[in-house]
Amino acid sequence: MLKRLVIVGAAVLMTAAAVPQSFAQSIVIGPDGVRLREAAPERVERRYYEIGERQAVRIARAEGVRDVDDVRRTRSRYVVEGIDRRGDEIRVDIDRRTGEVISVD
Repeated sequence: MLKRLVIVGAAVLMTAAAVPQSFAQSIVIGPDGVRLREAAPERVERRYYEIGERQAVRIARAEGVRDVDDVRRTRSRYVVEGIDRRGDEIRVDIDRRTGEVISVD
């Protein structure tokens, strides 16, 4: 009799351990009374790395900008305007996510 009880108990524990977390519920006690709340689906956080303004200036200096006049941030890029070593105006467009140089004018 004890052996059957141990086998049934082990079977119940193995079944309970196999239940996925998506069936998990929580109890909410509030002004509306006691109710069960379904588990919310796991959210996937999407964070994108983005370079900063200082790093954009460093990249622009590597492309030939000597004196920086203006740094503008648009939706997808940094626009760095300045003067090159010859005294000519130069503009460098840099992708905000990757840091790649899009264009040098």
